[in-house]
Amino acid sequence: MMSPTLLVLAAGMGSRYTGVKWHDPVGPAGETIVEYSIFDARRAGFGRIIFVIRKEQEALGREFVKERFGRRMTLEYVIQDHHRIPPGFGIPKERTKPWGTTHALLGAAGAIHEPFAVMNLADFYGAQGLGAVARHLCSGSSDQAMVGFTLRNTLSDFRPVPRGVCEVGSDGYLRKIVEMKDIEKDGGRIRNADAAGREIQLTGNEVVSMNLWGFTPTIFGPLREHFIRFLAKHHEDLNAECYLPNTVNSMIQEEQIRVRVLPSQEDWFGITDRGDHPRAVDRIAHMVADGHYPKRLWA
Repeated sequence: MMSPTLLVLAAGMGSRYTGVKWHDPVGPAGETIVEYSIFDARRAGFGRIIFVIRKEQEALGREFVKERFGRRMTLEYVIQDHHRIPPGFGIPKERTKPWGTTHALLGAAGAIHEPFAVMNLADFYGAQGLGAVARHLCSGSSDQAMVGFTLRNTLSDFRPVPRGVCEVGSDGYLRKIVEMKDIEKDGGRIRNADAAGREIQLTGNEVVSMNLWGFTPTIFGPLREHFIRFLAKHHEDLNAECYLPNTVNSMIQEEQIRVRVLPSQEDWFGITDRGDHPRAVDRIAHMVADGHYPKRLWA
């Protein structure tokens, strides 16, 4: 069977982060956070890496990727252009940003004909999660998949975070994703406040989606259908984005797909704003000290 492909979503605006996530080092030899994910993906058996980038990022992205990975694996690029949408919809002239992660996947449809995983550029998922999704993709299963992290392993110590809280059936399949936008630690408690200000207490053991997915190419048909429905409602909204967890949730409710949940007990961390960077550096340093990664990742 063909090795699975890894699709790296790198076209986000990064509005809360002042700097270029491609280049900010977190490792002892100047490695960036995505390099650790690529390192783990390579060990897990992924054969091809596709970066989804914006047109204005293209030169920077190609230079960075060629410098770091060019001689180690097959690399490709897909441009996420907000003008590239299904026919029949007008785009406001003022619109400058892409249409979200569902749109990013659809932009790569012509480049992918084998099982593939999807991950975010500036998130650290760990070897366990990437290994689990690679094994699923190589198993020949027709099911889609999502790596499910434990909520308490994904929280920030200093700000509320949005999370897709998952309902998982006893059979291990995803039933529903509920978006909670302000989950935070409060002493020994974990809570979320909804739009009406109502407080919801959480245990910390909930399964959450962190945008690490495993798909077969059959996903593209229903994905396009749902994106067209999204555009029919929101194509004139300058800020509307079609997020992948919401699209997957809709497809599950309409019984178009089945999504196997692959549990991971590893800590997730990411770089969303500047306050996240020191924590990422510290976490990588501990993993290097414990022998999970070499001091020079590509030596």
